[in-house]
Amino acid sequence: MDLFTPVTLGDLDLANRIVMAPLTRLRGGPDGVPGELVAEHYRQRASVGLIVAEGTYVNFESQGFVGQPGLVTDAQTTGWRRVADAVHADGGRIVVQLMHAGRVTHPDTNGGRRVVAPSAVAIDGLTHTTSGKQPFPVPHALTGDEVRAVVDDFVASARRAIDAGLDGVEIHSANGYLLHEFLSPASNRRDDEYGGSVENRIRLVVEIVTAVADAIGAGRVGLRISPERNIQDVAETDPADVLAVYGTLVDRLQPLGLAYLSVLHDDPAGELIQELRRRFGGKVMANSGFSTPTTREEAVRLVADGSADAVAVGRAVLANPDLVARWRAGLPENEPRPEFFYASGAEGYIDYPTLEAVHQP
Repeated sequence: MDLFTPVTLGDLDLANRIVMAPLTRLRGGPDGVPGELVAEHYRQRASVGLIVAEGTYVNFESQGFVGQPGLVTDAQTTGWRRVADAVHADGGRIVVQLMHAGRVTHPDTNGGRRVVAPSAVAIDGLTHTTSGKQPFPVPHALTGDEVRAVVDDFVASARRAIDAGLDGVEIHSANGYLLHEFLSPASNRRDDEYGGSVENRIRLVVEIVTAVADAIGAGRVGLRISPERNIQDVAETDPADVLAVYGTLVDRLQPLGLAYLSVLHDDPAGELIQELRRRFGGKVMANSGFSTPTTREEAVRLVADGSADAVAVGRAVLANPDLVARWRAGLPENEPRPEFFYASGAEGYIDYPTLEAVHQP
């Protein structure tokens, strides 16, 4: 296999195997509506095989960041239609990542609403809000009925994504947010059908992915996981439990025929991830870049040696709208400007030069 050859992920036909990873950029404004700036940002990067647009909230409680886009209102749906149209006009493919922040938020971020989680266990740390940095609050432990309502919220947002013309959705079950919080015993202290045993801890993820697949078609649905990430107080430090949780999860999802499984892990070619890949039985997207950016050499190797079917790339795609052309030819790259990652304007967002622009007379 070659990084620059086409691949099919469920219903998604990709021109190459470079995927733009979901990257929070906070350009959604106060109402969570993607505007022309967001559409231009993604349009510029339409040459990657697939764009996975940033984490997008599925109800107002679930908003984790000021400026984060949503898929809850008609205006937000219209905004995403603008994005989808722009990407498609340049021949690209785009899905949106559906995300519930869980306890990784604050009432000053989500409009004065509750902060919810599997259990009433706060993160030890500070969060950025409209009023500056504040401690994470003790979250409300969702009741069984409230957990099931979250399933409905994911389904409603997935339907909106398809109505907006997006090519599909990725369910965010990684990086310490709500679905990941249910998977880990560090954050899930429940004693009902959603806590305790491995089967109970994976139940919500299975229910959401199954319901979304039923609603929009499994070939349009991906799932993102981050086993052993140990982030935002979601600790997964027992290797036996990690394998039991994620192995059972992919076993339950295997019959659905999902478009892909996206795995964030620093050793995607290692034993754990390759075991999950074998049990999932479908296409797997590797994402090793978290503290260390994914390089061209690593991406090429992961596909060439059969460790992954596609590679999700973050900072290199942010800094290089034409990354596919640069990597294909082995050409130099722009350096990312992290001081603008979480700003609100065009600078450091849509003004990275392409090779064509640099070499114009």
